[in-house]
Amino acid sequence: MKQALQYAIVALLLGLGGSTLAANIEAGKAKGNTCLGCHGIANYHSTYPSYRVPKLAGQNADYIVAALKGYKSGERQHATMSPQAKSLSEQDMQDIAAWFSQMEVK
Repeated sequence: MKQALQYAIVALLLGLGGSTLAANIEAGKAKGNTCLGCHGIANYHSTYPSYRVPKLAGQNADYIVAALKGYKSGERQHATMSPQAKSLSEQDMQDIAAWFSQMEVK
């Protein structure tokens, strides 16, 4: 709970500061399409360790960027997400987050 609150505060602060990079939704779709393999499945749970994988459609873009930065820096730990985030540039993160944020929540 404490970590979720910290990330919510970071996302809020990022939103107040605004992004210096212009996000490209079409580029985000191309870069983030593979993310749907886990984050696009309703009620999806990982096998080990078992936890619910969050759907990202409609999520706040600044929150997604903050989470990806946390995985990239090592502040957040996850066997799949950490290496994925480490391969992303700042622009990649902005683009992917913009694409997910504009998706319709189903």
